[in-house]
Amino acid sequence: MSFTETTTRSWFSKLKSGLAGLVIGPILVIGMIWLLSWNEGRSVQTYRALVEGAGIVLSIDSGAVDPANEGKLVHVSGPVKPDGIPEDPMLGVSADGAAGLNRQVEMYQWIEDSKSETQKTLGGGEETVTTYSYKKEWRPRPVDSSDFKQSGQHQNPDMPIEGDRFTVATATLGAFTVDGKAVANLGTETPVKLTPDVLGKVTAAIGSDRPVQANGTTLYVSQNRQNPAIGDLRISFSREDIAEASFIGAQKGAGITGYKATNGRELFLSAAGQVDAPQMFDAAQSENTLITWLIRGGGLLGMFIGFAMMLSILGIIADLVPFVGSIVGFGTSVIAVILTLILGPLVIAIAWIAYRPVLAIAIIGAGILLAGGLIYLRRNRTGAAAAPAPTRLGRA
Repeated sequence: MSFTETTTRSWFSKLKSGLAGLVIGPILVIGMIWLLSWNEGRSVQTYRALVEGAGIVLSIDSGAVDPANEGKLVHVSGPVKPDGIPEDPMLGVSADGAAGLNRQVEMYQWIEDSKSETQKTLGGGEETVTTYSYKKEWRPRPVDSSDFKQSGQHQNPDMPIEGDRFTVATATLGAFTVDGKAVANLGTETPVKLTPDVLGKVTAAIGSDRPVQANGTTLYVSQNRQNPAIGDLRISFSREDIAEASFIGAQKGAGITGYKATNGRELFLSAAGQVDAPQMFDAAQSENTLITWLIRGGGLLGMFIGFAMMLSILGIIADLVPFVGSIVGFGTSVIAVILTLILGPLVIAIAWIAYRPVLAIAIIGAGILLAGGLIYLRRNRTGAAAAPAPTRLGRA
């Protein structure tokens, strides 16, 4: 089931887009410069807070609360017991002994996919052929069909109920109290077997005239679950269980909360099972490094897009002759890559100098010494090669 649409775009329309890129592109580049700078500062501050925490953390017994540790950064491990029972108030499903309960809901809906092919035309314009195809899929979020090209023939109803998560407010770890959601985040998910009384509650909650049928751990709101129709639902639940956990944070009374380092960063680390403090800090440092590189990658990509938008006007002007426009367009993309590879690392380097001046200067100094050593060795080899061979008299 597909639909094809052909659209044309004049050279003047493309020129307007190019002029808009001259405005939006610099804003995007400036924004990425700020993002990269902020990211380096965030990374350094987090690193320093974790180093500080690793040097002062106290590993304590979870069996008793020592008032002498009030306000200090502590590490505590042990068995975890949720306070209360997580429950879905709408459908009446609960998970006794679990730290969290997840409600997963999917609706059978129309999905629109599109593929476009664009060709340049003489005079700088372009022609785009777009093929729209439609298929039915189970999706956990409502898909707005009003934006479909053929919305009249492919309409999705409103989703009467969506997925949700329910956790206990608190949990106990020996004599200490910890946040229930933080405990649930560490739990292992397993399906919840549904009881017959849930069927009536689901029927009343969603107000559907379609029958509700149970199949193991899944509820189907459908006339025929083997042949679902648009608007059918399938609902399942999973519980989050955890037996032991480890936390690092500030001791406040009998609670473990976030600890504020001297640079203002908050430290609150958690791990499933009994994990010692050094391992938890190492894992946090690795996570900080990963986040830093992910943001760097996103910042460099955004910077490239900004430069490409700024330079796109050149390719549009050259599109008056399609062959020339393609060459110029490729060239501007290469230039955008080069500018990104120059400016991006430069911003990161300047941020390093600002946030890590000693380390940055040491790295720069090491680089200068290495470069100088290579130049010195190269000159010595060149001199040795250029030296004349000694003159020999007589027969060899």
